[in-house]
Amino acid sequence: MRTLKFTLAYDGTNYVGWQRQINGVSIQQVLEEAFVPLLKPGMSMPAIASAGRTDAGVHALGQVASLRVELDLAPDAIWRALNVRLPTDIRVVEVTDMPPGFHARFDARGKSYRYRLATGPIVPPFERWFVWHVPQRCDVDAMRRGAAVLVGRHDFASFQARGSTTIDTARTIRTLTIDTCDGGIVIEVEGDGFLRHMVRTIVGSLVDIGSGTHPPGWMCEVLRARDRHAAGQTAPAGGLTLVSVSY
Repeated sequence: MRTLKFTLAYDGTNYVGWQRQINGVSIQQVLEEAFVPLLKPGMSMPAIASAGRTDAGVHALGQVASLRVELDLAPDAIWRALNVRLPTDIRVVEVTDMPPGFHARFDARGKSYRYRLATGPIVPPFERWFVWHVPQRCDVDAMRRGAAVLVGRHDFASFQARGSTTIDTARTIRTLTIDTCDGGIVIEVEGDGFLRHMVRTIVGSLVDIGSGTHPPGWMCEVLRARDRHAAGQTAPAGGLTLVSVSY
């Protein structure tokens, strides 16, 4: 028995997210189905665990997954065999052997995400699945002042998706940067972990500040409220990418 670590990149547009679901095709399902032909006859496919259960429409450049399995193939052979079988919107970037106790989710020490906003009057057709189109003017300096409040360890209950059952909602954001680029805004956030929809709700709230709906100081009120109704809108999934996972 060996433990394998997979680094994955995918366009999440056509999937219901990482986790298997009954209402559509997931990244996990497609990856496991591609792996089945590599197993010895009579073996059942064990579940592949991920570092984070990305939502429907969310993308990844450095998702990490792990698997305990009996298999004699070298990592490079597994890498080639999976990419031959996978659709082109899912790629295995790397396969490595890990110590027996490694688990993609439980051993993760941090994740980094990137969110892209398109602020021009139109979105180029090839970019439409990877940005949130916000054509109105955004005050980036105001957004930065609001974002600064979130850096550090806080109770982020106000930024958790409605209906979530997570009890401990304290998380640490290590860095949160907002930069302008040609035709848009890029928001980068790195922390020790994230609640469901947390990054997307942070982005939606920052856009509310940037558009003048709320002042930068409003972010302090949102944090203190520990109530999802106090925060702003949830940004669309398509603008979000899981960039990397640290261990």
